[in-house]
Amino acid sequence: MLKLRSSPALGSNLYKEALNSSGFQVTTYARPHDLLITRGQGSKLFDDLHNKSYVDFTAGIAVTSLGHSNEKVSQILCDQSKKLIHSSNLYYNAECLELSKKIVEKTKSLGGQHDCSKVFLCSTGTEANEAALKFAKKHGSLLGPKKHGIIAFENSFHGRTMGALSVTSNPKYRTPFGDLVPGTTFMNIHDELNVFSDFVKANKDTIAGLIVEPVQGEGGVFPVPTEKLAGLKKICSDNDVVVIHDEIQCGMGRTGKLWAHAYLPKEAHPDIFTSAKALGNGFPIAATMVNEKINNALKVGDHGTTYGGNPLGGAIGSYVMDTIGDEAFLQKVITKGQKFEERLQEIRARYPQHITDLRGRGLMIGLEFAEAPKDLISKCKDLGLLVITAGKSTVRFVPPLTISDSEIEEGLDIFEKAVNEVYT
Repeated sequence: MLKLRSSPALGSNLYKEALNSSGFQVTTYARPHDLLITRGQGSKLFDDLHNKSYVDFTAGIAVTSLGHSNEKVSQILCDQSKKLIHSSNLYYNAECLELSKKIVEKTKSLGGQHDCSKVFLCSTGTEANEAALKFAKKHGSLLGPKKHGIIAFENSFHGRTMGALSVTSNPKYRTPFGDLVPGTTFMNIHDELNVFSDFVKANKDTIAGLIVEPVQGEGGVFPVPTEKLAGLKKICSDNDVVVIHDEIQCGMGRTGKLWAHAYLPKEAHPDIFTSAKALGNGFPIAATMVNEKINNALKVGDHGTTYGGNPLGGAIGSYVMDTIGDEAFLQKVITKGQKFEERLQEIRARYPQHITDLRGRGLMIGLEFAEAPKDLISKCKDLGLLVITAGKSTVRFVPPLTISDSEIEEGLDIFEKAVNEVYT
């Protein structure tokens, strides 16, 4: 039996060093100075050093959809680690063969990509998007020597590695790093379809792909209208442009369907889509799914990864896919999302001068404020609720999909109290 280290005792001195800027982590994150997460359970996080608990409406930024310290996930992790952790992609392993099959079959049976054919397993969301971009460019290269450009959208976020950053529009993320991968054109998702059509037709010999989030996450929780996504797919299909849906955050049941693109008719489904975050419930695993057209453009050696497709991730991902890929489970996500929206509408109605919009789908919800809600986020934390922002002025609600009705009410009671204290 393994003995767990006492994390509060271990962490207290290291934590104090970090607060005094003498710690050992690179300062790329802005963390609160009065919070040390030591453990989690379900929809709660605990700081045993400060003897505080929190309702978690962040789920690790839409990651722990089955809750913190999920008992079954922990057991699978333990059991599989005793069997096989890593063997490299030079060989097959049963766990990732099983996961890949489940992804393809459940995607098709639950209304997702109707021609889903193959899966590339990797470790992070940005890595999944890098694969998607490479696959689209490879497909384009077979149609013409200059067909390697990508259309992306303003307000997008696709990751922080150089390729994914090249299709992420926010200057805050891009500017400090100089020249990125060339060939990206940013367009406005709100433009009329004829604007896209004219641009794609005029540049069809140089555009390989289009990447879009069905629900823009980091940009502010903006669901893209289904008719816009359908129109974009038709324009792209007519001009041999590959469509990529980034479902890193909005996929895996977050919107009430297994994939956000499952709200679309099958002719509007993407050629490639990506998943990460919730796929491993906290374990680093990601996936890039393709149809046969894209798979046929790829050959051995076109892409690879060291850690991706390891047996640990495969075993955990299979359980997560079985659990979330269940129609009854997904219906509960919709019902819980409605509870959130009803309560948030009531709060919004009392503060119309401060709260300007409520939008989202399922348990991916954004409440927009007239000004950046920095003080509100801090007040929520002080009162025992963790929430995060999206875009410039939106509070984002992405709790575990397994959150109970009582935990929803508990968290929203705290949120309402925080709103009252900050804006009254």
